[in-house]
Parts: sequence; structure tokens; C-alpha cells
Amino acid sequence: MQPEAPEYEQSSTARVLPPVQPRKLAKVPFVELADGRLQGVVSSGSDIARVYVSSVEAGSHDYSCSTNNNRPCGGAGSYGTCKHVDALITEAVVQYGLRPVARYLRVELPEEGEPGAWELRRAMNGTLNRTEAAVVFSRFLHHLSYLELPVSTSPMVELNWFPAAGVTA
Repeated sequence: MQPEAPEYEQSSTARVLPPVQPRKLAKVPFVELADGRLQGVVSSGSDIARVYVSSVEAGSHDYSCSTNNNRPCGGAGSYGTCKHVDALITEAVVQYGLRPVARYLRVELPEEGEPGAWELRRAMNGTLNRTEAAVVFSRFLHHLSYLELPVSTSPMVELNWFPAAGVTA
């Protein structure tokens, strides 16, 4: 007798984890832990039509910040991280929680007390290492495209490559 498969293996939908706390999507509309870094899109504080793509590399803590068309952020590098990278880290902590973000970025935090996003930023000592913004910005635009789809319980064509449980080719 085989044990019953976990619920997520019996469904065509992915379980979405709710954020640890509600986020302010106007400032940081997209944040993810992917591709070995914390990365996302941060709105400009001065121009409503401009966004910045910011990232922090896991392990080295090197950071990058530029506009979606690869113009460098003027605040990154001269005295450490810029306000866009700081906002990204803060919102990642709100979305995923402090300890999971620290674990993903491989940051050592003190066990005693309850450190916050400030202690996480202070524990990182990476340098400016510009990376291409196109991949992260493209992922953001792709996620936005899902908002334009009508509500449906039907399978999505682009996700049909997932094999069904118990079906062999």
C-alpha cells in the first residue's frame, strides 16, 4: 500500500504563502528570492514613471541597482547601498520574514533579541557589482501579465509541461 501523496502533488495549483505582514506594493511592487539573490523592482521616489531593479547576491552580499533600462543608480556605491536596495531588503523582510531572508542571503544574525531589517543590512558588507536589470524586470512584467488574465480554474497553457501525478508517457 502506497502512502497518500501530499496535497500539493494532487493539485494543478501551487500553494501561495501569505506574506508575513501586509506589504506596501506602491514602493516595492516586486520582490523575490531567486537565482541566488534577493531581487526586485523598486519605485523611484522622484519620478512616478521610473523604477529601479535592485538585487543583493547571496553569500557575497554584493548589490546592484539600476533603472529598468540599465542606467546606474546615482546613490549606489558611493557610501554603500542606496535607498532602493534598502527598501528592497525591508520589503523582503516584510514579505518573507527576517530569519528566512537572512538564511537565504547567508547572513549571520545574533540569536538573542529580535533583530530587524536594519541589523540585516548592517551585517552585510558587499560592494557594488552591477548586474543586468533586464532579466528581473522581465520577470516582473511577466508576473504583471497574470493580473490581466480573466479569473479561471482551467489549466494555463504555459504551465502544461508539468506532469500529472500518476501519468506516464
